[in-house]
Amino acid sequence: MNNTPPSTHHNETIVILDTETTGLDHKSEKVIEIAAVKMYNGEIIDRFHSLVNPEKEIRHASFMIHHISDEEVANAPTIDKVLPDFLAFMGDHTFVAHNALFDYSFINEPMKALYEKRFENPRIDSLELYRSVFPDEPSHSLNALLKRFGYEETVLHRAMDDALCLAKVYYPLKTLYDQKHAWQLSQLPNVAYLLERYFRLQKAANAIQSEMSDLKDVFKLYFLEKGEPVTATTKETMVSNYKRTYSYNDAAVWEIMLKHELHKRVFKLNPRMLDRLIDRDKDLPDGVREALVDTRVSMHEARGIVFIKPQANETEGASQAQSQQNENKHQEEKTTESKHAE
Repeated sequence: MNNTPPSTHHNETIVILDTETTGLDHKSEKVIEIAAVKMYNGEIIDRFHSLVNPEKEIRHASFMIHHISDEEVANAPTIDKVLPDFLAFMGDHTFVAHNALFDYSFINEPMKALYEKRFENPRIDSLELYRSVFPDEPSHSLNALLKRFGYEETVLHRAMDDALCLAKVYYPLKTLYDQKHAWQLSQLPNVAYLLERYFRLQKAANAIQSEMSDLKDVFKLYFLEKGEPVTATTKETMVSNYKRTYSYNDAAVWEIMLKHELHKRVFKLNPRMLDRLIDRDKDLPDGVREALVDTRVSMHEARGIVFIKPQANETEGASQAQSQQNENKHQEEKTTESKHAE
């Protein structure tokens, strides 16, 4: 069915997990369906499934996705009855889910409410694996992942169906991810050479971006001159549109937003800007920095790469040294030529 290399099955048990919910916000919405598929060495060895009575209405937007109605879950057990059985099924196994943070968050909320502890099972996000192995894919949905590995199934957004779909493609995907990681490790001795290649690619990419920008300027001029849409042989059509942006009176906007409690719908906390405020702003009132630090609930560290450009005098010195080296080489070549002439 596909040309993927055979999966590297580890002799460990994993659980493929999927949930359906009343909505998207794990703080205010609830689980209505849990499904889990236990796998060992690439084979399904056990299954868990239960509908859950959320004790609240299912949002229409969510119903249109999974088609689970209020009537369907009305007689289902509540989460306090389902969760113990689910946790017994899970044990301490690692779970895999597509966008694992979503499923984790919806399990974690009742865990905290019922047991005053977090859902601590290790998790693997197949969405992140997919993005890592195939970064150029236009979509990283479970549907796209199935098609990538040659499966024609359509994701139905029912927990067990989706868990079984992910079970089909997880091991082939994990194999490619592991191979990519192994290749990256094998390249560590070559990092100096790879850095040179990186800058060559960066230079080429910058040149391509400049060329594309010039072409877009021509296309804009074409439409300014009343040009009609143009369709390429790839069936992509070039059209022109306008994008409007507005400036607002910040003080007036804040007054309206706070008065009508609309700020939660419009504004989203920017953790990076908040970190800068805490770490760099020396004009914060007394106690504000400490109060903001106390609102931190977790920390995630990600290693980044920064390229430090040489200072102007260093560049100049390097240039002079290169010029002197070229001159010395030129003199050596002249001396060699003279000897041959004799």
